[in-house]
Formats: sequence, structure tokens, C-alpha cells
Amino acid sequence: MGTETLTIGSGRMFRYALGSLLLLAGTALLVAQGLSWLHLEPRLLRALQGGAICALGTALGAVPVLVIRKMPLALSDSLLGFGAGVMLAATAFSLIVPGIAAAENLGLSPWASSGLISSGIMLGALGLFLVDRKVSGASPEQLVGTLDHPVIPPRIWLFVFAIIAHNIPEGMAVGVSAGGGMAEADSLAMGIALQDVPEGLVIALVLAGAGMSRVKAFLIGAASGLVEPVFALLCAWLVSLAEMLLPLGLALAAGAMLLVVTHEVIPESRRNGHEKLASLGLCIGFCLMMVMDTALA
Repeated sequence: MGTETLTIGSGRMFRYALGSLLLLAGTALLVAQGLSWLHLEPRLLRALQGGAICALGTALGAVPVLVIRKMPLALSDSLLGFGAGVMLAATAFSLIVPGIAAAENLGLSPWASSGLISSGIMLGALGLFLVDRKVSGASPEQLVGTLDHPVIPPRIWLFVFAIIAHNIPEGMAVGVSAGGGMAEADSLAMGIALQDVPEGLVIALVLAGAGMSRVKAFLIGAASGLVEPVFALLCAWLVSLAEMLLPLGLALAAGAMLLVVTHEVIPESRRNGHEKLASLGLCIGFCLMMVMDTALA
């Protein structure tokens, strides 16, 4: 497995990292100012802001790759476990429970509400499973085109694309909750942004460790979260068209996120033999998101 020391790069790379942080901060301020000028319906604007916060979290997570040459696998697995815990709590407290309540508010009985949400969860999981099968069955050339040196192993690209793909249901969750005017929408966006930080770092470090330049690995890691504001805005717009789409949309997002956690994030966090640290990180992440979603909502 090799050494697992945390190695810091040169002073020039440190300046790159500091400059990137300042650039991201400035970009965030400009985006925030630009969003305030948009004449969007308040719920759509709230969804776009939440998605932008999630994308910023991913970009911030990718910054350390400009300085850190290698991260200890134990720390990486702990961060992945932490992200899995945050996503599990968000699925339960920000999507499933509010989804059942939204269905009951439409006049459905508790049995019918639970049945609707269960059907949505299964459909969301099935949809993402089919997408995952399609991506996993494609060749690296189909996914990223012909690559020159260095050649990144197919397994690395598939893992990166799996993380990027599961940003889609996260954006959906933010958009559906904001479009439905839910009180939990802001805490959900913050929780997802929080767990996006280690994701951005993992993508960047994995690519850099496979031989890609650190600057390019940072750019790909930072850009991997841009799908979230896009899908947040789209789903908020769809939910605003029909009330029935709110509980169903929440359930679809919950199913997709649940599949991502169990099929991708948790297995990856336990692949290197640090199961206990990954489990501890999961419990901490779950409790932190639960507090954010209930006590701070």
C-alpha cells in the first residue's frame, strides 16, 4: 500500500492553493451578487443559491490537491464515511420524512403516503442504477475521449464519474426542497455542501495520484459539482408546476441518494481496510446532519 504520509508541496504550489482560495472566494461573491440581480421567482432563486453553495463546497474541497501530494488512506476513508453519514441523514430527515408529510398534506392517508414515497424511492434507486450500469459498461474512451499521457486507469475514471453522477440527485434534493418551500431546504443545502468538500478532495487526489497534473486534477474536482445548481434549478421549476411532484420528487431524490451511499460511497470508504474509522466518520456525519436538519432548521 506504500507510505501514507501527508506530504506538503513546494512554496509555489502553496501560493497556487492560496490564490485558488481567494479566486473561489471572489467568484462566490460575484455569483452571489449576480444571483441577487436575477428576477427569478423566490423559490427558484433559493434553489439556485442552494445548488451554488453545494458546487462551492466541492470546489473548496479540491483546493488542497494543489498543496498535498498524498493524503493518508485512513483520513480519506474517514472523510468518505463522514460524507456517507451526512447523506444518509439528509435522505431520512430532509427527504423521506418531509415527503411523507407533503403527501399527507395533499389528503393521502398514512398508508397511501408511505406507499407513494416507497414507490418513489424504488424508482429513484432504479433510475440511478440503470445510469450506473450504462456508465460502468462504457469504455474510458467513450466517457472521456482519447487521452494522451498520462493514461488514467479505467477504474479511476469510473469512480470519478460515479461521484459526479451522484451529485445529480443531490442537486435534485436541493431543488425539490426549495421549490416546495420547505423549511429544511437551507439546512439540506448546507449539509450537502459540507459532505461535498471531501468529495471534491477525493476526486482531485485520486486523479493526481493516478498521474494527472495537480492543476488539472483541481480543475476537474472543482468542476464536478457544477451539475448541482443546474439540477437544483430544473427540479425546483418542475415542482413549482404541480403540488403532487413535491412528495414524488423528494422520494425520487431519496432513492437515488440512498443507492449512491450504499453502492458507491460506503464500499469505497471500506475498500482499504479502515472500516472502523469509516464507520466512526459515518456516525459523526449522520449526527451532525441530523442536528443541522432538526435543531437548526
